[in-house]
Amino acid sequence: MKKVSSYIFLAATALMMSSCQDYLNINEDPSNPQVAEGYALLPPIVSQMVRGEQFDGRYAGQYSQVWASSAAANTWDLHSYASGSDAGGEKWRSHYWSIGQNIDLIVADGVAKQKWDYVGAAKAIRAWSWQSTTDWHCEMVLKQAFEPNRYVFDYDSQDLIYEEVRRLSQEALDNLNKTGDGVGSLVRGDKVYSGNVDKWKKFVYANLARNANHISNKGSYNPDKVIEYCDKAMSSNADNFMVPHRGSSTADANFFGPLRDNMQSYRQTDFSISLLDGRVFNGVVDPRLPLMFTACVDGVYRGVTPGSVDPNATPVDNPKRVPILWGVAPSALVGKSPVDVTKGKYIYKDDAAFPIITYAEIQFIKAEAAFKKGDKATALATYKNAISAHMDFVGVSATDKATFLASKAVKQTGSDLTLSDIMCQKFIALYAHGNVETWVDLRRYKYDANVYTGFTLPRTLATENNGKPAQRVRPRYNSEYVWNRASLDKLGGNNPDYHTYEQWFTKTE
Repeated sequence: MKKVSSYIFLAATALMMSSCQDYLNINEDPSNPQVAEGYALLPPIVSQMVRGEQFDGRYAGQYSQVWASSAAANTWDLHSYASGSDAGGEKWRSHYWSIGQNIDLIVADGVAKQKWDYVGAAKAIRAWSWQSTTDWHCEMVLKQAFEPNRYVFDYDSQDLIYEEVRRLSQEALDNLNKTGDGVGSLVRGDKVYSGNVDKWKKFVYANLARNANHISNKGSYNPDKVIEYCDKAMSSNADNFMVPHRGSSTADANFFGPLRDNMQSYRQTDFSISLLDGRVFNGVVDPRLPLMFTACVDGVYRGVTPGSVDPNATPVDNPKRVPILWGVAPSALVGKSPVDVTKGKYIYKDDAAFPIITYAEIQFIKAEAAFKKGDKATALATYKNAISAHMDFVGVSATDKATFLASKAVKQTGSDLTLSDIMCQKFIALYAHGNVETWVDLRRYKYDANVYTGFTLPRTLATENNGKPAQRVRPRYNSEYVWNRASLDKLGGNNPDYHTYEQWFTKTE
């Protein structure tokens, strides 16, 4: 697997240069500053947001049946984990190291120079990172995080981390609302929003919407607060948090694209296909199907069942064989090494920008909250708006979109709308890029086939699961299980079935 290292080196170098500033200041050169500023640190930090989501999103996608391994009985397909491995630990690494104290460097530089927009953006990213990482792992090191000269760390409960997300988000908003001599320079380092502070605010509110909606099983859940956050978040696809990729080499290409060659062993699942081929939504074939998925050589869309090998995998030129995700049938790979790099589709292209949070997702969150509140009219309007937004995102024509929205695949009255309609369509809208968030939803709804029509857990789960599906991912092996095992013992983190322990955010109390 090919990894991007140059961005990490830049961020780590900036950290070292900061710690050596006093020693080196006799050689300071104003035209070549030795302390990295926000404009230099922000791009590699944003790249690490994507890195964590994509590396670990592969496994979230297996738990959620977004895709599955081409081999039978894959450990992640069976809701287990790779013991003694860092697989599934990339978000942990990104949060504490690659993003980590580099956020503090941006904040310190921004405060000193009144670059409050940089300070706000940095805190917004850290709040997002706390949110997405705790939803992946549950308990994390919060109070002792980033303490110097400490080698063993205590874990904090997830409710405290959720509180920290809200606290940091408010600080981010306060800073983004400030004026100062350095405000406006964010445009130099911001590769996502080009320095647009209003869009950074929308990103903060989008993360707050996730935070408030994830506790939907609790008595403290407040749908009005969720709706309020959604209304202040993305207002169109132009506000999507999209991280660009040049796609010219393995150093700057999309992790999911053919050039990086990270996805050749994954296959689209039958469950994912069923949401668009008419089986779930009243026989209507979704126009997004050919844009997001690839048909077999015989023209039929098929997917694999997690834990089971594709029955048509042999011979290699079998026209029913499930294709790889890039849009190239496996039979077309014969004689090519490693893949036909001219191919790719949807977000599997080398130069495809990767979404962190989208307008469509926010609209689905609002639709769910309105539905739970009992406001079916708002739920219906927002649900249809969400579908429309994702169709635009994928590239569906205006005619095909209008036809589909008016079809019997889409509910036309609030009285007919169901929670399943909202959540299954949200699954489609987050397909392949929002895998961690999709897994959040499946856990909130207990993997319920009444909500996710046609979804079934693997017939045989991993032995260590004791019949239970995955609920969390173990923290990163090469930090926590090598250096911090005693702290993990307090959580049961060394038990074989630790990954099946329910998280705080899904519980009712």
